[in-house]
Order: sequence, then structure tokens, then C-alpha cells
Amino acid sequence: MASELVAMALRFVGEYVRASDLAVASAALFACSAVRNRLTSPRGAPMLWPVFGILPALFAHLDDIYEWGTAALARSGGTFPYRGMWGGGSSGVITSVPANVEHLLKANFANYPKGPYYRERFVELLGDGIFNADGDAWRAQRRAATAEMHSARFLEFSSGTIGDLVTGKLVPLLESLSARGGAVDMQDVLLRFTFDNICAAAFGVDAGCLADGLPDVPFARAFERATELSLSRFVTPPFVWKAKRALGVGSERALVEAARAVRGFAERTVAERRAELRRTGTLAGRCDLLSRLMSSPLPDCPDQGYSDEFLRDFCISFILAGRDTSSVALTWFFWLLASHPDVESRVLADVAAAGGDASSMEYLHAALTESMRLYPPVPVDFKEALKDDVLPDGTAVRARERVIYYTYAMGRDKSLWGPDCLEFRPERWLDKRGAFAGGAESPYKYAVFNAGPRLCVGKRFAYTQMKAVAAAVLARFRIEVLPGQEAIKPKLNTTLYMKHGLMVRFARREQTAP
Repeated sequence: MASELVAMALRFVGEYVRASDLAVASAALFACSAVRNRLTSPRGAPMLWPVFGILPALFAHLDDIYEWGTAALARSGGTFPYRGMWGGGSSGVITSVPANVEHLLKANFANYPKGPYYRERFVELLGDGIFNADGDAWRAQRRAATAEMHSARFLEFSSGTIGDLVTGKLVPLLESLSARGGAVDMQDVLLRFTFDNICAAAFGVDAGCLADGLPDVPFARAFERATELSLSRFVTPPFVWKAKRALGVGSERALVEAARAVRGFAERTVAERRAELRRTGTLAGRCDLLSRLMSSPLPDCPDQGYSDEFLRDFCISFILAGRDTSSVALTWFFWLLASHPDVESRVLADVAAAGGDASSMEYLHAALTESMRLYPPVPVDFKEALKDDVLPDGTAVRARERVIYYTYAMGRDKSLWGPDCLEFRPERWLDKRGAFAGGAESPYKYAVFNAGPRLCVGKRFAYTQMKAVAAAVLARFRIEVLPGQEAIKPKLNTTLYMKHGLMVRFARREQTAP
């Protein structure tokens, strides 16, 4: 009976309905749905189109996506709903309200993990590493990372490796460029520096990115390629990239190959270190994270150690977390200083007065913090709700929806930072005595290093690295931003790269640091 009804309906459509009729009806339905969406959307929120959701607005503003999002949040009171294309499985809310961020990252932390949407996009590269884990796997790695990264031995070791890399490779490279009057992409140089440094801290190996001639390094190239291809999954409909993955073609095949190269390097390093431990019986002379973890028993099972898979995934996640963020933060910092000579003068005075003691460089610390307020290394992050919830501002969130918190917009919110929120003013982080007072600021208002249980365990490491580089470079060179290069603007990415890099020259200062 049902099949007969379907056949009759198809005959009716074939005989009496023209293609033009269907087109007109579809257009009318689309228009009515669009009007209804517009009328029911919160005031100031972006338009959610039928079928396409928020995508038309995003594509219209790809060139200024972060500024557009900031303005949209300001118009809508700090929170608005979003929906992707039908069938894409992406919907939720976007917010810049600190109370909402605190709810996600602390008050209702258990309800907002990374979620499968995030994990499946990074699984080839990160596996079950801390940057991609939830639940017990995340807690185990968090405990290990906290214990090792905050230990006196690792802090001394990492400080030493940073200093050696700065004085032994970075400064000589810049001196050579300065002597020749050559221009270079500052962002590329800093990415190379942080990659070398994070590989030394994580694996105890020299990646060689800052070697003479700035060579192509296969491991670094594979890591960057795997990261970019993993990120592309966030802007590609799932049915597209999953089909490509199943068929083993295109970008998905390239991702598998790049991730295999990264994981192969990590596995070889773990195997070599494991062989060294069996041969010598100790890794006491090594202080990198891999060696320390390999020498440590499991907290709950003193007779067992960490598996090779755990060590591999942990160290790869550590490299991902530490490579891009510090280098990107420093790039924006140096660019801001080039256009704020008054701030540069105060930083130089601070560095000179500190006599090489980075911990006493209070103004430099404030300037770096202020730079990251305006240009946070991770401009946007999100969590996925396990259960239905209501945010503190009254916004309803359904299970499996995502809550995106917009760190970039939070740093440019007048209600949070005052009418001068767009100004680069490090003094806002200092007390009356000139000491850094940022510790009193809510981390849910300044979420640059995340907050709550997932507060970045490498925050101290990041500041140590950035201050060492900034102090050494600024004491020796004036950084001249080349005129005529393409507009300096952020690139659409999970990390706030400069879209076209930053071409600069280094001019030697008359008085150099000892």
C-alpha cells in the first residue's frame, strides 16, 4: 500500500509540478525561514541562515574574523547562538562573558570536557596525549606534568637550555643578519627557536631548526604539516573529511603520512632512551621531561613505569602546546614595541636594571602580559556539554552542543578593561610601586593561559622563555619593521599567527648586553 502511494505521488509530481515551481517554492521557504530566524535571533547576533547556518557570515568576514566576532559579541551583550551547516553536527553558543567562562572551566568543569568533536580531529597526531585527553587519561597526565614541570631540577634544566639556545644560536643568528643588513621573517625565526627549545625540554634532543642557513628540518616540517591538516578538519564538513579518510586520499592521506613521521620520530626517541636506561641503569644525568617520566614510577603503581605509548603521546602534546604559543606571543609583542617607543624604552630600562635576573623584570612581564591581552596566542577555545545546562547569563546549552569562549574578544571588551581597552598599556598590570600585580586579576577575565583545573601547567615555562628572548634581543638590537609589507593581521587558525609573517631588520644597539 505504501509503495503504491509513493508511486502515485511521484506520478503527480512528474505530471503537474514543473522545476520552476519547485524553485519558486524552495526560494519562498528559504526566505520565510530566514525571516523567522532573524526575528527570533538575539539582538545584534549574526544571522543564522537556513541550511547554511552561520557559515555565510563567517565566509564574508574571513579576512577580519576576529574583529568581526568581537564586534558581534559586543552588539549581542557577550553571548549569541551559532549553528553550522545542516548535517555538520556543529551548534552551540559563543561567549565572552567571564562568568560563563568560569562556569565552563571551573564551576561545572565536569560537564564540559574537550569532547569527541575535538579529540577525533587530532587523534592521528596527538593520540591520547594531555592536549587531546579527557577523564582519567587527562588526570593521569596532568598529575605527571605538574609534578615534573614544577620540580626544581626541571626548572633549572629548562632555564639553562633556554639560556644556551638564546646565547648560542639565536643571538649569533641575529648578529649575522644585522651585519649583512638582511631582512627575515621574525615569526619564522621565533617558531624555529621555540621548536628547538621545546624539543630540548621534552625529548632532550636538538631539532636543529636554528642551525646555520635556517635549514629545512623534516621532523619540524612534518609536525607543522600534521598540525595544519588536523586543524583543517574543523572547517571541513565531517562527511567530506571522513570520506577522504576512509578512502585514504587527498589531505587525509597527507595527514596520515605527516602524523606517521612525527610519531615515528617520537617512538624512536623513546626507544633509544629506553635502551639507554636498560644499558646504564639510570637516566640521572638527564633532566628533560621524557627522561624524568621514564625514570619515575606510576603514582598508583610504584612497581610500574609509564608505557612507551604514554610517553610518546605526552611529549608530542607538550611540543604542540609549547611550540606555537610562545613564538606567536613574542611576534606580536615585538611588533607592538616597534610602534610604541615609549614602552620599548621602559622595557630596556627594566632589563638593564635587572642585571640578567629575569624574575625581577617586572615591567617586561607586564608588557608581555598586556601584549597577550590584545593578541592572545589561542584566540578561541571551546568545550562540549555532556548534559543540558544553563550558563550564568541565562543562556541554555543542550547536551552535545559546544560553548566557544572568545579570548580575543574578552581582551577588547570595554566593560572588562575600560575605555582604553584597545591601547597597549603595560602599566595597567602594575601596582603603585611598579611591581607586577597581574596575579590579582581573575583568570576567567584573562583566560590566555586557560583557567581552573586545565590551567596551563607550562605558564611559568612560557614566561621564562619569552622574557629570556625579549631581554636578550632588545638589549642588543633595535627591531625595524619593514615598510611596504602586506597588512599585519591575524591568520584564521587555532593559534594567532600573523597571516603574512613579520619582515624585520635588526639594527645593532650602541651598547650591548654583557
